[in-house]
Amino acid sequence: MKKKDLQEWRKKKKEEVQKELGEERKRLAMLREDLSMGKVKNIREARSLRKSIAQLETIIKESENI
Repeated sequence: MKKKDLQEWRKKKKEEVQKELGEERKRLAMLREDLSMGKVKNIREARSLRKSIAQLETIIKESENI
């Protein structure tokens, strides 16, 4: 995720961020399944998905502390 995207997500409601987090987790699960079957060649995509999941979780935690 780019800095601009992160700034936009920080402005959104917690429920919207949680919904996106769920979608990212589903995408990661599907990607892992496809990787195990050999359908996907780009393994770096999993790394970027994990990173974006961590960033969304951080945004959620920050909103709870405010």
